Amino acid sequence: MRLSTKSRFAVTALIDVALRETRGPVSLAAISERHQISLSYLEQLFSKLRQQGLVESTRGPGGGYALARQADNITMADIVAAVDAPTPEAGNGDSSWMNSALWSGLNDQMLAHLQSISLRQLVSEQRAKGVPLEPAPQPSIKRGVFAKPKSALKITAPNSVFALAGSLMPSRG
Repeated sequence: MRLSTKSRFAVTALIDVALRETRGPVSLAAISERHQISLSYLEQLFSKLRQQGLVESTRGPGGGYALARQADNITMADIVAAVDAPTPEAGNGDSSWMNSALWSGLNDQMLAHLQSISLRQLVSEQRAKGVPLEPAPQPSIKRGVFAKPKSALKITAPNSVFALAGSLMPSRG
């Protein structure tokens, strides 16, 4: 188990998605803007998170990412394991048995600790700190095809070539 910047960004991004889970899919562009994380980097992270079944994507307008499971059922260990490939054991010299046992024990303890922390707990901590959420966007009012526009534009130009010709000819009378 390895904690890296990649892991930290993945945890941060999933907390962001979980905070907004009732509002529908969250776009990577919005996460990128809120947390100053490169959009292309987030795309790579979310590809791995999706492959591991932690998030699901929705395409099209209003699309983005949502949690694939309940936040209670996603642990920090799940997130870290999804984005960070396991690394080989440390130590190749004569004392490798000691290094290996030491790091293996620490790794086991760290893994147990990360498995005990759910995404829901992390979200609850953020809410307790008063992390501000932007207001939900107001739904746009859809109008029918034949609806009258708010401000009618009065056009005084002729509506056909014949009317234009009639307006240009001197009146007979």
